[in-house]
Amino acid sequence: VLLIAKRRPALVGLHEMFRSQKGDKRYLALVLGEWPQTGSGETLKITDPLYKYLTPEGERRVRVARGRDLAHPEMRPAETHFRLKKQYPAYALVEAKLKTGRTHQIRVHLASMGLPIVGDDKYGDFTLNKQLASRGALNRMFLHAASLRCKHPVTGETLVIVAPLPDELQRFLDQLGQSL
Repeated sequence: VLLIAKRRPALVGLHEMFRSQKGDKRYLALVLGEWPQTGSGETLKITDPLYKYLTPEGERRVRVARGRDLAHPEMRPAETHFRLKKQYPAYALVEAKLKTGRTHQIRVHLASMGLPIVGDDKYGDFTLNKQLASRGALNRMFLHAASLRCKHPVTGETLVIVAPLPDELQRFLDQLGQSL
């Protein structure tokens, strides 16, 4: 899902809506590993704060703030709600609902749980990603902006926008039922 405003009043309204957390954004992610046991349909809430930093090579990264990181001036609160959609033998398909919209929030929250997103080249399992790409099984990160529900910033009409999984991601899920 990609949302673009055609006129300035709509753009200003969209910015305000997302700043005040009034939109409902949902993502699908496939993670490596077994999802923690929760009740059927239950949500797992992660509220670990995040902060941005530069690697020695000058690359921008984000990580969960812990210990002395909590005093870092770039530290920001972050909240993501996760719900298991389907557990596969070595992977879990999860839905992520953002309460805040921090850079790399979903990716970092999942990686900090030991459940990296498949295909993630910054926070993921690099060996697995290379293996999947070399076999032609998956050549991208398995993170998909699946839906958005919000009020139109000018008319107030409720908008529901849904985007199906891209073919490559759907094929990968279909292959999980078979041997990869």
